[in-house]
Amino acid sequence: MTDPSSKAIVRAAAMARRDGLEIDDRLEWDQAITDNLLASGWLDEVTGVVAAYWPMRSEADPRPVMVGLKERGLATALPAMVLRADGKGREIMFRSWAAWEPLVPGGFGTLVPQDNAAMVQPAVLIVPLLAFDAGRRRLGYGKGHYDRAIAALKQRGQLRTIGIAYDAQRIAAVPVEAHDQVLDAIVTENGVLTP
Repeated sequence: MTDPSSKAIVRAAAMARRDGLEIDDRLEWDQAITDNLLASGWLDEVTGVVAAYWPMRSEADPRPVMVGLKERGLATALPAMVLRADGKGREIMFRSWAAWEPLVPGGFGTLVPQDNAAMVQPAVLIVPLLAFDAGRRRLGYGKGHYDRAIAALKQRGQLRTIGIAYDAQRIAAVPVEAHDQVLDAIVTENGVLTP
């Protein structure tokens, strides 16, 4: 089991490395990631909702993927932080959203669907990350929101999880804790990492 303080050190280094990537490179790589994901076959037989995220800071941008999914006629969604049913904190839930529909500020520098957008159960979840390794382990921001969301969604039904990232975010080994979820695939500008 990983010491959380060592994980924080890896997280800080990963954030600095990603933030240091040139914007022009990231824009080019975002398109390559979109092309790789849409050509990969991972979304070809999806009949349910595909949820992505609104990018913040220097995250790989899934918005071009969302546009491509809309053009394919697939239902899409974005995460929103909502009060848990037990009233103890907040959790990620997913609200229906299609490219170009209105959004509102959602905290953490992101945008989210309006409160009246329907809550949905994604069949595919495209997730952000700070770093990843060859075992498809994901390093997030340290709050565990996505790990808990993935675990809850898997309990309710089939779920495919796809991380998108720049190849520069790959590290030798992501430090893991018991709650960390392994992704089904990670897509970079250089291709698709699968089991």
